[in-house]
Amino acid sequence: MNFKLLRFVVGALPAAMSLTTVAAALAQQLIPTGTEKTVSSFLPRTAYAQTAPRVKNVVLVHGLFADGSSWSEVIPRLQAAGLNVTSVQNPLTTLPEAVDAALRVLGRQNGPTVLAGHSFSGMIVTEAGVHPNVSALVYVAARAPDAGEDYAAVAKRFPTPPASAGVVFDGDEGRLGEEAFLRDFAGDLPEAKARALFAVQWPFHKALLTGKTTHAAWRSKPSWYAVSTEDRTINPDLQRFMAKRMGAKTIELKASHVSLISQPEAIANLILEAAR
Repeated sequence: MNFKLLRFVVGALPAAMSLTTVAAALAQQLIPTGTEKTVSSFLPRTAYAQTAPRVKNVVLVHGLFADGSSWSEVIPRLQAAGLNVTSVQNPLTTLPEAVDAALRVLGRQNGPTVLAGHSFSGMIVTEAGVHPNVSALVYVAARAPDAGEDYAAVAKRFPTPPASAGVVFDGDEGRLGEEAFLRDFAGDLPEAKARALFAVQWPFHKALLTGKTTHAAWRSKPSWYAVSTEDRTINPDLQRFMAKRMGAKTIELKASHVSLISQPEAIANLILEAAR
């Protein structure tokens, strides 16, 4: 190694320059042109450290026809990236009670937190997202109303999705019937897996659907949105409308309503992007 060159390069660099930049500069001097692969492997740890998540906490909220385990394919991927992850067990009783459940979990987070919601829980993300711990919002095929907005009225501007006809009620409790669940909710999953999800479906109360948000966190927090283009539960064009209105960074996935299960890698990457 040319140690005179090494001392010159280090001495000429500003004191505030990061070790990664120093190493990159040295690599430029010491490794011949045309060996970019060698340069990238020269300092793998320092080079990739800059892409590590800045935010260390993620709170996930499930929607209707599901429970907290609906995030089970995404959670290990986020944990592998070093994130502290909590999946809220949404009571699905009333919107204020569902929001309170999320706020209690957010209050336990130590520092900035990404709040992500699927389906109906976009209502919860929109309301609870004003919590000071929340640094970013992620919507996965989710509702994203404005403050005080009647979501049902907005949804009526678009064709009614097929799953709506499959909702059945037992008194005050609503569920999605098995046929609609397999076809319209989880249509891109293997049947055995979809049936297992159907078995843990958590019922919702009618009162939940009457709630309106009083805040719109996406108006003040950076937002991301994953549109499911094959969605038969929330119209994809309605999803696009909401994502565009909030100015969210948007991706489109060829997926059913449960992209968090059928394409967990893409959803985990979107959350990781929000955490950086």
